[in-house]
Amino acid sequence: MNKAELAQKIAEKVGLSKKEGEAMVEALTQIITETIKDGGEVTISGFGAFSAKTRAGRIGVNPQRPTEKIQIPPVKVPKFKAGKNLKDSLKK
Repeated sequence: MNKAELAQKIAEKVGLSKKEGEAMVEALTQIITETIKDGGEVTISGFGAFSAKTRAGRIGVNPQRPTEKIQIPPVKVPKFKAGKNLKDSLKK
């Protein structure tokens, strides 16, 4: 399912227009992105938690010259931890 299909499903479920559904999905993704970018966490009870974590820097191998080592800097990456209800629903 892509973003447009999700917006359509939300609009049908809630009884809104397709445009309002798209606005809801866009607002949700924007809020989650801004919150985790600022170091916060978004928790949706029963579904899961979105957060950001910093992946440590490390020494890697240059793919163009495999004998050469390069320093890979630390980077911030998104993280999602599934909630209990979501995990349980997938087991059934």
